[in-house]
Amino acid sequence: MKQLVGDIWAFVRSHPRKIFLLALAGVFVLWIVFGNYGIVARFRMEAENRMLKAVEEQEEKSISENQRKIKEADEPETIERIARERYNFSRDDETLYIIEKQ
Repeated sequence: MKQLVGDIWAFVRSHPRKIFLLALAGVFVLWIVFGNYGIVARFRMEAENRMLKAVEEQEEKSISENQRKIKEADEPETIERIARERYNFSRDDETLYIIEKQ
């Protein structure tokens, strides 16, 4: 083991430029992979973008459904149907039977 460490140290002392360039290249590769704008951050941002697009699509469907309901709410038939279903209203010539579940 001591011999191996000694051989490595001898190589480092005899080739300082090569070791410096290898270390610099290693730092550059780490920066490319793990930096603020690196590959890992890029994948994370793309996953978040896909999720946000799905949420946006769902919200747009909800908005269009709400707009459809608002348009229907202006119609007299819809107002009458809602009054009959929710508030148990009836016409003058009708008899209303309310059945409660136990």
